[in-house]
Amino acid sequence: MTDTTALLIGETTFPFHSIDEKGPELAAAIGDAADVTTTTDRDALCDLSEYDVLIDYLTDSELTEDQLEGVLSFVRDGGGYLPLHCGADLISTAAADPDELLDQREEPVPELRAVIGGHFLTHPEESEFGVDILEDHPVTDGVEDFQIFDEPYQLDVDDGDDSDLTILARMDHPDLEDYPIAWTRTEGDGRVCYISLGHTDEALQNESFRTLLRNAIAWTA
Repeated sequence: MTDTTALLIGETTFPFHSIDEKGPELAAAIGDAADVTTTTDRDALCDLSEYDVLIDYLTDSELTEDQLEGVLSFVRDGGGYLPLHCGADLISTAAADPDELLDQREEPVPELRAVIGGHFLTHPEESEFGVDILEDHPVTDGVEDFQIFDEPYQLDVDDGDDSDLTILARMDHPDLEDYPIAWTRTEGDGRVCYISLGHTDEALQNESFRTLLRNAIAWTA
């Protein structure tokens, strides 16, 4: 049994990313890589001192100043930050209009955008696509190129010449450019890893995704 502790934070606002549905699948995917506590209470972010890793599965990243500072200080001080899939959606919010589900900010949450190193733009419908592994890295250890059925995220990523990201994997999709699937960076004393996969049950049960996820927990911790 691992000594690594992780907080998995999500929400029930949006049925397509409800942590009530996705949380058990994510916990199964994580397996014994971490002792996971799942919550929808954003105030838990104010003090993360009892955890090694924060796994972020929030679609709406609206946080209070104390909640945001809790995340930022946790990472700067050496905590691991692992946003998955919708964790990089820094533009979607719950709609004020009861007839609508989603609204959007004009700009992504800047502090989280800087820590993650990229953010979600949009996506087409779920489909099968390839994942090409680019780097020999602890997060990709034991993972070769693979196919997956998931929601292919199109992302704005800091991957220019002066980027501090290590791009670990890219998408091989017949209709899209080769958007990054996974990357790492450091923030202060903390390690950050983003993985864009994790929407469909098929993806959450995919052994290659599960290996990436477990490796990412070990690396960020």
